[in-house]
Amino acid sequence: MGSFFGKFFKKRTRANSRENGTSKIPFRLNLIFIIVGVLFAVLIWKLADLQIIQGNYFKSNVNQSNNSTVYGNVQRGMIYDSTGKQIAGNKSERAIIYTKGPGITSDEMYQVATKLSSFIKVPAKKLTKKQIAEYYLANANNRKQVAKSIPNAANLSPDALQSAEIKKFKDGSVAEITPSMKNAATIYTEMSGAYQLSTTYIKYSGVSNKEVAEVGEHQSEMPGVQVGTSWKRSYPDGKGFQSITGTVSSNKVGLPEDRVNQLLAQGYSQDESVGQSNLEEEYEPILKGSKSQTDVKLNSNNQIVKQVKKYPGQRGDNLQLTINAKFQKDLQKLVKDAQPGGNATGTYAVAMNPNTGAVIGMAGVSRDPKTNKVTQNDIGNINNAITMGSVVKGATVSGALMDHVITPTNSTMTDEPIKNGGSSKSSWFNKTGNANMPVTASDALEVSSNSYMMQLAMKEAKFKYVPGGQLNMNPNIFDIERGYFNQFGLGIKTGIDLPGESAGIKGPGGFENIGKALDESYGNYDGYTTMQVAQYMSTIANGGYRLKPHVVQNIRGTNSKTGKLGAVKETIMPQALNEVPMTEDERNVVKDGLYKVVHGNNKYKTGGALADISPEISAKTGTAQTFYNGKPTVTLSLASYAPSTHPQVVVALAMPNLPTDAESNNMDLAKNIYKAYWKDVQNKPSK
Repeated sequence: MGSFFGKFFKKRTRANSRENGTSKIPFRLNLIFIIVGVLFAVLIWKLADLQIIQGNYFKSNVNQSNNSTVYGNVQRGMIYDSTGKQIAGNKSERAIIYTKGPGITSDEMYQVATKLSSFIKVPAKKLTKKQIAEYYLANANNRKQVAKSIPNAANLSPDALQSAEIKKFKDGSVAEITPSMKNAATIYTEMSGAYQLSTTYIKYSGVSNKEVAEVGEHQSEMPGVQVGTSWKRSYPDGKGFQSITGTVSSNKVGLPEDRVNQLLAQGYSQDESVGQSNLEEEYEPILKGSKSQTDVKLNSNNQIVKQVKKYPGQRGDNLQLTINAKFQKDLQKLVKDAQPGGNATGTYAVAMNPNTGAVIGMAGVSRDPKTNKVTQNDIGNINNAITMGSVVKGATVSGALMDHVITPTNSTMTDEPIKNGGSSKSSWFNKTGNANMPVTASDALEVSSNSYMMQLAMKEAKFKYVPGGQLNMNPNIFDIERGYFNQFGLGIKTGIDLPGESAGIKGPGGFENIGKALDESYGNYDGYTTMQVAQYMSTIANGGYRLKPHVVQNIRGTNSKTGKLGAVKETIMPQALNEVPMTEDERNVVKDGLYKVVHGNNKYKTGGALADISPEISAKTGTAQTFYNGKPTVTLSLASYAPSTHPQVVVALAMPNLPTDAESNNMDLAKNIYKAYWKDVQNKPSK
């Protein structure tokens, strides 16, 4: 390049010499030529750097800024009962939706919201004055007018000016807040809350034909606004199942506040519907489906110029329950009708297949004794811990057999009042000692002997009972008793596929409470849920396997032609949580006792009123001495299975805080439950 300019300078010098009679050109002209040459070289180098060296980088940036993906919601999976009857479906409704474009200004959203508000009326919403002010001040002209009334506005920072403008608006001197302004402000608030390229529902129910027509006609004037579809839960068989299925948040409400961060991290959008409780929450990943994906191309002004759906999405899979809808309805009615007055606080019942853990029905009501208001509370079967009473004695006897303090052939003891340190505790039929009698382990279950159970506890604690002496037992008896109870499911979570399960209530242990260890042996201390009692009785009925209860039996797809239940994708198989280590002879002692509760010959048997149930059942009744608001009450319970020889169904129930003279409420309810079961669920097996 130097030689080129050198030759050029020489030629120009000769020419100038001939024309001007001199041999030199001015120095300043040479300097200009040099500067131009250097700039020219820099320009060539910069172009090469941009196009060759950094070309790929800038291409990727352009592609990234001009192409985006929009995700759309899909229809939620449905819920069916064990027979294939739909209990939770989906109802589609027209909706007015808005997709927020990239780079859109608040003033542009103001214009769209104001325009849209002239075509649709959105449901009334509690707007703050600040939100209305933000809408009003989103308009540039409105901001200018308000700023004029603010002293020294030009010297305020943007944040300070905005705060001053909002304050000015809120004092009522700027503009009158009219219903039409509130309507537009509601729309604007929804729009401004959306993320870039996300879709939000402006109006998702009650959209009229007129609104659809007007929005469609003026759609080109309102960028991002469309007529779309929203889905909401429907309940073809009524809402009685909702206490088990749970609820789903609406698109308008969006994600639950207590889980919002967790769900956003999982890819949910702010206004997306989601299962809020029970089955809807527990099986959310299955029910939600996978979102549709649409590629969006933007021009240099960040306007959408092309949309291509790359993936249509996949609706959620369906749940088929173990619960029979007809039986569930009957069970709910029976439980509600069985509720007496007084201080009664509710009634709960569970029917379960003892061989699979499948819950066939679970119903409950809670009652406020002050107002007499009765509320459906089916889920109370898993989260309401109740002092059940003698119903747990089958586990007490089983523990003593496993501990070898008694054996199937050597278990006889005398039922007599147990007296320790000045206190006396006895069986219900032998409070004074006038009915002392020898009983075996199965006899003790038949007559529901408290004395026998207390003697078992003292033997397990290796304590030698002396009538009238001090009860100096080792406090580890609490752990021994509870350990055996846990093996059957009492005092430990059952593992049911529903959230919010309680493990029960444990009373305090230690030597200072040692007398309560005797109460524990006959069920008058700790609290258990009705589902735990059902699992406990199922463990006895099926030969010693503690099975995990479940209310879902299948996960199924959707038939593409009918839109109803499709192929089975997954079946919930029985899951054994533990096996109780008892011999066949030991198990037979307990089963024989439960059979004799109903069909025995002792005049003190507690379940004789159940003897006319067909097919015949084995059972354990329970009565606990309880209190409500300082007043004495009784809690009646019952756990049973049928048929006695080859159990197919377990029924467990609890009725807390009944009047003290209540005696047969639990057995009356059990009779009605079995009658409904053999009518609704399956035919009675042949004898």
